[in-house]
Amino acid sequence: MKPLLTLLVCFLLYGVRAQTISMSEDITLRNEIAYELIGEMKGQLLLFRNRNLEFEIQGFDRQMKLGWSKLLELDKRTPVVLGFTHSKSDFTLFYQYRNRGNTVLKAHRYDPGANLIDSVTIVNWGYLFYTPNMQVVRSEDKSKVLFYFVERQTIVKAAAFDVNSMKLLWEKNFMPDDFIYGQDISHFLVNNDGHLFMIIERDNFRARKKVHYYEIYTFTGEGDLRSFNVPLEGKLTFDVAFVCDNLNNRLVGAGLYGEKDPERANGYFYMGVDLTDNKKHLLRFEPFDEAFLSGLLGKTNVSNKGLDEITVREIVLRKDGGALLIGERTKQLFRSSAAYNRTYYDPSSRSVVDYYYDDMFVISLHPDGATHWKNVLPKKQYSQDDDGVYSSYFLFKTTGNLRFLFNDEIRYENTVSEYIVNGIGEYDRNSILSTQNLELRLRFRDAIQISANELVVPSERRNRLRLVKFIYN
Repeated sequence: MKPLLTLLVCFLLYGVRAQTISMSEDITLRNEIAYELIGEMKGQLLLFRNRNLEFEIQGFDRQMKLGWSKLLELDKRTPVVLGFTHSKSDFTLFYQYRNRGNTVLKAHRYDPGANLIDSVTIVNWGYLFYTPNMQVVRSEDKSKVLFYFVERQTIVKAAAFDVNSMKLLWEKNFMPDDFIYGQDISHFLVNNDGHLFMIIERDNFRARKKVHYYEIYTFTGEGDLRSFNVPLEGKLTFDVAFVCDNLNNRLVGAGLYGEKDPERANGYFYMGVDLTDNKKHLLRFEPFDEAFLSGLLGKTNVSNKGLDEITVREIVLRKDGGALLIGERTKQLFRSSAAYNRTYYDPSSRSVVDYYYDDMFVISLHPDGATHWKNVLPKKQYSQDDDGVYSSYFLFKTTGNLRFLFNDEIRYENTVSEYIVNGIGEYDRNSILSTQNLELRLRFRDAIQISANELVVPSERRNRLRLVKFIYN
């Protein structure tokens, strides 16, 4: 779910180079609190609109013209929508609600016209004196969904659901040793078989007698919860992401490490765990070289003193068991809008947040963790007090290349650009659209890919929504 800013629409066709761009008509937002693009089914793009106690689905045709709207009927006891999965022929909505003090998790399946075709109660978590902060994790093929929350910061309550059969696979409560949620960094995954993976970062600080390691818990739905450790060989985690490699039956992690300080990154690393034998795990670390640092910092003659304004965004798996590590330079600056005056306190002053989303980087890693290639993709984005929703990028994936789409600048009149990166690291940068006179503010972070050559991006401007479709011809 995405926090609401604004929404906009207008019916147009616009050809730019090898793309066709179409836009929907304006949709005025009034009391919406969120929205979500679900996907395309039977030639219709579905948009979900959340008005807190009223939930609506709207269908748009291939030309982005609004065809119909329909209100969904959920349980009346303060339902909280958690998210969706979809296939080519239906979509499933997940939500929780309160029933006589009990917290109930439920799934509704709908056809492409938003007609209810199945409804199941997934699990009743029992009486809770609070509304849990339920988290949702989907498998790579979207057939399995993991739901979890942490009670009293120590007890993990989890359940796995099979979307195809609409059946609960398993439910499990467990307490990892010496674990405090919110203090200990943890990662949750579910694979295409519905197996749980929980990774906890342990002892991620410099101490002579302690070595940083990952404690990994696994649960298949049968038997007991199992755990094993992967020591980080004296390195510290700066930032990391994990994915399930279902094709090669591996757990893959990739990220940035620090030598002496977890707050500064000195290089990148790859981790691969064979899920048939977790003792067969691979770790490989590579320090940043001067060429990479120079490209990222825009300076020459740089030394590797560590980077702090850098973020791991995602991992893209390669079919051979390798991975692409994708990251971005980011920072936030908090400052007061009032002029500084040491003689008195001004209660009318407010905090202003500046958002910077700058260069991206892509590092291709072989299955043994060796570096295949790495590149820096320059960009420079700045905005203020908007949570950075118009910044960063959307990754459009094809069998032949990756396309990074983004706004050149965060302003009303803007140019949309893309980087096209092929399998050996070669790339081109293209300008694909000018938003001048189109009244667009594109939120690429909230875009969805609907086919091998199509994506849809929401645009929000002055309480109006516009859905913009890009087609690569």
